[in-house]
Amino acid sequence: MQQRISQEHLYNSCPRVVTNLIALGKVSEESGLTRQLLHLVKLRASQLNQCGFCQHMHSVEARADGELQSRLDVLPAWRELSCFTDKERIALAWTEALTLVGQNMITDHVYQEAIEVFGEQGMLELTTVILEINSWNRIAVGFRFQPEINE
Repeated sequence: MQQRISQEHLYNSCPRVVTNLIALGKVSEESGLTRQLLHLVKLRASQLNQCGFCQHMHSVEARADGELQSRLDVLPAWRELSCFTDKERIALAWTEALTLVGQNMITDHVYQEAIEVFGEQGMLELTTVILEINSWNRIAVGFRFQPEINE
């Protein structure tokens, strides 16, 4: 696939867009959400959006922060496996609900579980993280950003 617009061109031609998306990312850095949970959420949304650039980036970052490759390998099957905590499962369910919003997946059950575990503030922070990664996914997929894959 041919890249349509480079990251550098995006950053130079639309700095306000990039600055605002980076500001959204600061919410996740300042939230009470663990880095491990943030990596799983960002990677799962990127998988659902078929964003190879972001999948690669968030996999690399997750491993650098100590996440097990074996858990990353099975992330799409998180519902079936005991290696994910209840809190991670609830965050992943909320991630899928918001990422696949057009598929009418935001049930009261998913919302209620998430609000009980994360509280209102945590839900707002988690939702902001999901908003941020979905925005980056759409940019990266639309412009066909290419990851640097080192063999």
